[in-house]
Amino acid sequence: MSDAKSPLAGKRGLVLDDEFLIALDLEELLQGAGAEIVSVSSIDKAVRALREGGPWHFAILDRHLDGTTSTSVASACAGRNIPFVFLTGSRGPDRPGEPELAVPVIEKPYQPEALIETIRKLLDRR
Repeated sequence: MSDAKSPLAGKRGLVLDDEFLIALDLEELLQGAGAEIVSVSSIDKAVRALREGGPWHFAILDRHLDGTTSTSVASACAGRNIPFVFLTGSRGPDRPGEPELAVPVIEKPYQPEALIETIRKLLDRR
């Protein structure tokens, strides 16, 4: 059960970001909100974590990692009914040819309170 001080208490989340400091900041923020967090830095590690770890209550996915997108991880989350949000440092529309997914997209630098609230709302919809 969550409360105002720990809105993500009892939840387990996956963070995919290839920038160490951003991943560390996300991990600290989400743990401070009561969540258990597993951070990974590559698409392969994220897919493996989704397959072998769990249960997962939510995921935060960096949209663009080292020249590719995290669409395959997003598809794996969707296939497992794991709500997720995209983080992106990109401004403007995504690259041509990328599939559009109806999920929240949060731009970096993100507002911590807004990110927590977005995740909480996703969890409330489950």
